[in-house]
Amino acid sequence: MKQVVVLCGFMGCGKTTVGRELSRLTGFAYRDLDEWIEMRAGKTVADIFDEDGEAHFRALEREAVRACAEEPALITAAGGGALTFDENVKALQKAGCRIILLDVPVEEIARRLQGDKTRPLLNRPDKEAAMRKLYEARLPLYRKAADLAVDANQPPEQVAREIVMKLGLPFAPKE
Repeated sequence: MKQVVVLCGFMGCGKTTVGRELSRLTGFAYRDLDEWIEMRAGKTVADIFDEDGEAHFRALEREAVRACAEEPALITAAGGGALTFDENVKALQKAGCRIILLDVPVEEIARRLQGDKTRPLLNRPDKEAAMRKLYEARLPLYRKAADLAVDANQPPEQVAREIVMKLGLPFAPKE
């Protein structure tokens, strides 16, 4: 049985941290889509946006999503925009992947992203207003794509354990 768990949610919601914890708990491999894209492209997401444009980044993202969907067991942290595109959502759903929304209130996202200069879509003078507008636009898309939403405004270990329990995933054997 396929056991691919795809974490989605707005930037700063904890996808990477929770994904690594889920991987530790289950023993499944972990893949951060943005890191995979950076490794394949040989440059950072910010550099891809700056040098090649968002359309090129989204093409690389589609390729990464398809590769994840083919895995038998994997924990994946999707980039903040990956599941705002129907094509990506459908590819994951068709492959039997389970999509989990890490739900965090916009106020907490704003606090977590304060001082963060690594987000290409927020590198602008009106960062907080742009973040809130993007959050409001994306949240309904995340909710539509997700099989399950979890409150990610709690410690990452607790979020990961909740996901394991709700999905009935196996815990990795203790060493």
